Amino acid sequence: MVPSRRSLLATAGGFRLLRPLRVRNFALLWSGMTISLLGDGMYTVAIAWTAYELSGAPTALSLVGLSATVPQLVLVLLGGVVSDRFERWRVMLGADVLRAVIVAMIGALALADVLRLWQLVALVALYGIGTAMFVPAITALVPELVPSDRLLEANALNQVSRPLMLRFLGPALGGLLIAKLGVGWAFVADAASFGASLAALVAIGRGAAAELERRVRSSIVREVGEGLAFARSQPWLLGTLIGSSLAMMFFYGPVYVLLPFVVKHVLGGSAGDLGLVFAAGGIGAIAMSLTLGGRGLPRRPVTVMYVAWALMSLQLIGYATADTLWEVAIASFGGTALLVAGQVLWSTLLQRLVPREVLGRVASFDALLSYALVPLSYAVTAPVEAAIGLRTTLIGAGAASASILALTLAFFPRLRDVEVGRRDDLGTQHGAARAG
Repeated sequence: MVPSRRSLLATAGGFRLLRPLRVRNFALLWSGMTISLLGDGMYTVAIAWTAYELSGAPTALSLVGLSATVPQLVLVLLGGVVSDRFERWRVMLGADVLRAVIVAMIGALALADVLRLWQLVALVALYGIGTAMFVPAITALVPELVPSDRLLEANALNQVSRPLMLRFLGPALGGLLIAKLGVGWAFVADAASFGASLAALVAIGRGAAAELERRVRSSIVREVGEGLAFARSQPWLLGTLIGSSLAMMFFYGPVYVLLPFVVKHVLGGSAGDLGLVFAAGGIGAIAMSLTLGGRGLPRRPVTVMYVAWALMSLQLIGYATADTLWEVAIASFGGTALLVAGQVLWSTLLQRLVPREVLGRVASFDALLSYALVPLSYAVTAPVEAAIGLRTTLIGAGAASASILALTLAFFPRLRDVEVGRRDDLGTQHGAARAG
């Protein structure tokens, strides 16, 4: 039987997605991060369940989310400078050691049945410090390991493993551990999973950054200013950072605070049901990542990215109107698929178009501005829900987030300067930025 053209194309797309794994150091990084993400998925369910066990109100999870986010906002610019100054694998190694110790401490306190909400808040804040160091470093490390023409596939691979572990297998396993052994063991398992990440980073070693020019730097403030100057010179970059920051203010608080509340208190679900909802989102993300990795960069990546993110925001309306857990799971499937589509495109644009020597700092601006208003979102979600009701809060937040993204794309056409057909102009800007 002769294979059809469609099946041949699907096979070719699959091989294309796997190309980055031919690079030893990226294969090590991806493997270690994949196992570590399994633990992070367990942590996602465990932290939400623990917060609601310690206090049944949405305010508890808002407080925990706030404590994780504030240290990241305060220190992420420092993390960007550190990742541009030092070998990035070492920065990630130190960050993961800190986070593993913190999660192990939470697990030990939970197993001893002495964990209190204030302790959870304090430890999660320390965890956020590690994340602030880790995120800019890993964003800047990937293009050191992978050729430019394989970056889309590398990011798609990361977005296959991330939802598979973080939203599917991890939450499912976390829910099972919580149900059978108790929440403390979910935290212990997460702490153990960091071992794979640490081993991979040690194996990568100094060779990952050997080609980078390392020079004595000036003050931290001046180095941050250098990265900011580049970001301000690129409309596609600065406009997206600001627009997404405003949109995420309406999205993150409702989805992370109120989704567990909907599952547990409105629909009467269990920890396993919450894991099922996260898992549905993971399946959607994997399907989207496989599609993008096989097809390559779309002709208009910025437009596709904005449309995907705007539609993604509407999943909040699905949660508001759902009467069953399956409806919540379907909304999670579609919303997460669209979220990941935008993330793959955005990461690829950053890694292809930002000079390597400032990529860590630009990645830190991305983290800062993308989440700058998230603490406010966490802080106001519970009071707003108490004032106007769960359904109205979710519908209003979803509509507001989608509208901001749509209006940003419509009224700021220079955002699309990096799209196909305008790449010559971008190449000139990029080269000038490097020369400067």
